[in-house]
Amino acid sequence: MAVKERMSGNEAVAYAIRQINPDVMPAFPITPSTEIPQFVSSMIANGEIDTEFIPVESEHSSMSAAIGSSAAGARTLTATSACGLALMWEVLYVAASNRLPIMMEVVNRALSGPININAEHSDSMGARDSGWIQIYAENNQEAYDNTLQAYRIAEHKDVKLPIMICQDGFITSHAVENIMLLEDEPVKKFVGAYEPEHYLLREDETMAVGPYAVSCYCMEAKRAQAQAMRNARQVILDVAKEFEEISGRKYGFFEEYKLEDADFAIVAIGSVCGTIKDAIDRLREQGIRAGLLKVRVFRPFPGEEMAEALKHLKAVAIMDRCEGYNATGGPLGAELTAALYRAQASAKTVNIIYGLSGRDVKVSDIEKLYEDLAELAQGNNLFGEYPYLGLRNRSGDNYGADR
Repeated sequence: MAVKERMSGNEAVAYAIRQINPDVMPAFPITPSTEIPQFVSSMIANGEIDTEFIPVESEHSSMSAAIGSSAAGARTLTATSACGLALMWEVLYVAASNRLPIMMEVVNRALSGPININAEHSDSMGARDSGWIQIYAENNQEAYDNTLQAYRIAEHKDVKLPIMICQDGFITSHAVENIMLLEDEPVKKFVGAYEPEHYLLREDETMAVGPYAVSCYCMEAKRAQAQAMRNARQVILDVAKEFEEISGRKYGFFEEYKLEDADFAIVAIGSVCGTIKDAIDRLREQGIRAGLLKVRVFRPFPGEEMAEALKHLKAVAIMDRCEGYNATGGPLGAELTAALYRAQASAKTVNIIYGLSGRDVKVSDIEKLYEDLAELAQGNNLFGEYPYLGLRNRSGDNYGADR
């Protein structure tokens, strides 16, 4: 039976970790993910789980210890945010190229500078090409559910890649919401025991981890790693289907909210999707056919599937909660626009930067955005060349475009 509870996103993730009972957790505190290792270490002290907690001197050391324990055959996780993730940068690539199924809880926060501790996707998006699977949550329920599915995906024999489970800092990590928890026994059965085929502490193991790769072989290793990311696509869907059987909650690469008959849509990631859904409900009452495509899985990137879901639309706003600093927009905008081009979709698109460093996004902002999408569909571009939603600016323009 499901258990109804009230929890913050960090609490929900820690509860899932208790149910999984992993072998090793190295971690270094950084806001707003600090509560996760705090909760887990308290559970260890109270005898609720027998995870080995490793306090380290930095996030670089945290990921290095995670690589060591995972290579030794232990089910391993860690947690971090923002500059902590950036400090891991070098070893993120090592974890992925060594094909180690580490789980990392990423509580999304702005990278410096200026220094800011609020929600932004610049940390995990900056690591989007490091070889890690990335799954994002809109709310606390999804943060819990995604955590339960993580090891089933990462440890699959056709994948064996590390995985980031991401949620928005403070907006979900510290906000308390109603949540449906699974009982311990179904979770234990669903996640299963970790039985790696190869690991360094196995007595007859002849495998090496992390050796220097000469040019004659390194390219083949990278191609095999890329194939593992491709394989993760089907594994993610298969695991989600199994999870639905025990939870009643359905997951895929993305969620379509009133999208099938929509004329205009927004594509977004994370907690802002709740605000967008409220705006859609209001607009639908007025006869405006607005829709949402909420991205759950960013790596592997389901571009073909998203393009298929969006190809009937007249106009699409692709929203990025991070700045790509490429003078054209953000990473979701770049990758989805390319997918829509390959699919020969006719929808007009605009990439909008929003919510940086925790900037609020209101329902009224989204309603205005849909109105302007309707104008865009008619050939009237109100967004300007490089739109920022809700930016303080001299022009008084809603998108900060000095035209």
